[in-house]
Amino acid sequence: MAVPNAFTAHLIAWQQVAGRHDLPWQKTRDPYRIWLSEIMLQQTQVTTVIPYYQRFLASFPDVQALAAASIDKVSEHWAGLGYYARARNLHRCAGQIVALHGGKFPESAEQLSELPGIGRSTAAAVAAFAFGQRAAILDGNVKRVLCRHFGIAGFPGAVAVHSKLWELAEELLPDSGIETYTQGLMDLGATLCTRSRPRCADCPVAGSCVARRDGRQGELPEARPRAAVPERTTSFALIVDGSRLLLQRRPPSGLWGGLLVPPEGDIDGILARLGLNAAQQQPLPPLKHAFTHFRLTLQPVLCRVAANPGIAEPGLEWVDLDKAAEAGVPAPIKKLIRLVASARD
Repeated sequence: MAVPNAFTAHLIAWQQVAGRHDLPWQKTRDPYRIWLSEIMLQQTQVTTVIPYYQRFLASFPDVQALAAASIDKVSEHWAGLGYYARARNLHRCAGQIVALHGGKFPESAEQLSELPGIGRSTAAAVAAFAFGQRAAILDGNVKRVLCRHFGIAGFPGAVAVHSKLWELAEELLPDSGIETYTQGLMDLGATLCTRSRPRCADCPVAGSCVARRDGRQGELPEARPRAAVPERTTSFALIVDGSRLLLQRRPPSGLWGGLLVPPEGDIDGILARLGLNAAQQQPLPPLKHAFTHFRLTLQPVLCRVAANPGIAEPGLEWVDLDKAAEAGVPAPIKKLIRLVASARD
């Protein structure tokens, strides 16, 4: 095994010269901006996050503004970013920081990890970047770097392997320069030690990497043991009264929590419940969408109804069809809305 101190020293030196220094959440000690970026970056690429991050800050510039906002407004700003529980936890966390901490973020990783939606690794990142605390991170990119460099076998999500990785992450911490080291780990995993086609020739610690030495970059980290992915199917009633589309606000928790979607379920039953008569029901091409733990087939049916029908059921609202895709809807629903628009044309 390579000497941890050598790994750490080489990584810090590399980050100072070749790491990323121009991301919008860098060059700040503001824990709010750092926390927001860390939550958005969970399982989401930097290029995707940047425009969401900038729009989010424009509407919610500090933790007080976020806490005071409605969850519906927060969800609308999150629409399309995925993993919507993050948005709900973000809102809950802001409320707790304002109510229980006077609007100030706790400075220790231990206290931060007690807040909603902030796990051990995210808490360490916020504590390191905002407060200079010496704390270890272990996100997906870091797990890949450590598994490859130190030749750690087994699925990283397995309890024994996960525990071993945390021990190693703690051992590698520098006595000083925690911010540069932490950013270096993130940069290495995101830009060089990538899941496919790692750029080993440019890696600052390639000389002591076990995976490179043994030609095992494609094997490490080991994949999760395969299990059958559940398949689900559901129907959506795309009810149009000419220029408007009927959308329904989802419950705060669960799939697409707090976002707008077309009414879901048995099409005839939905129309009957709402007292609507569809002059035409037109099945549209099904749409497949993959989630983390299952695959969903959306079966949309375009239902044309008379203009200006009265709808009394709470949670339902008519949205201009030309603006519906930007009304706080999840990504696959945006695709359905485009199908409706093209069918109308």
